[in-house]
Amino acid sequence: MNEQHRHIVKSYDDEQRALLDELIRMGRMAATQLEDALAVVERRDEPAARKIVANDEAIDALERQVNHDVILLIRRGPMAGDLRIILAALRVASDIERIGDYAANIAKRSLALNQSHSLPDTRGIRMLGKLAVQQVRDVLDAYVSRNGEAALRVRANDAELDTLYTGLFRELLTWMMEDPRAITPCTHLLFMAKNLERVGDHATNIAENVWFLVHGEEPPDRDKRDATHDIAEP
Repeated sequence: MNEQHRHIVKSYDDEQRALLDELIRMGRMAATQLEDALAVVERRDEPAARKIVANDEAIDALERQVNHDVILLIRRGPMAGDLRIILAALRVASDIERIGDYAANIAKRSLALNQSHSLPDTRGIRMLGKLAVQQVRDVLDAYVSRNGEAALRVRANDAELDTLYTGLFRELLTWMMEDPRAITPCTHLLFMAKNLERVGDHATNIAENVWFLVHGEEPPDRDKRDATHDIAEP
């Protein structure tokens, strides 16, 4: 390998590492945003909630940067293995951006929830949110280490999140039927719960892309059945 070719290869490798760094920074930012959004629900912290909503633009900006860097890499004429890295990066960036959107949605809902004089029990949201955040952090670790088996464990754990969501959905409906005053605040909590269930779905998408990145094929099919999956997404 001559010096010029070695320099080109090193430059290309550096660009791929920079792309990975951007994605991981973006993912961790989204996970932190999600944690912060869940915290403001319980604290009823309006200034913090508004800050979370505003910070969503930083995640959007990182997604735009990832897309820009991917275009530059494609123009370099990547090999098949590199194409997998590029395609996975585009997919993962899109899923992370949506997770950031859901964090912002939860913060917005918390602002509306704060108008309720009597706040319903939010422990169910806290439990659901804790699991959703863990899913995001675990799948990011799997992506960094290119661990397909760890990624599939994240995908399998989504069933637990779906079960918690279904239970919380039924619990909130029960409160609404028993006390009309709970209808408005519980509606906001229902939308928050749906956002968290969707976060789990996007973590699953990332997990499947990690498998694709490692093995060059789609992961084995799984059976996902959610009794409340037809609820309209906020």
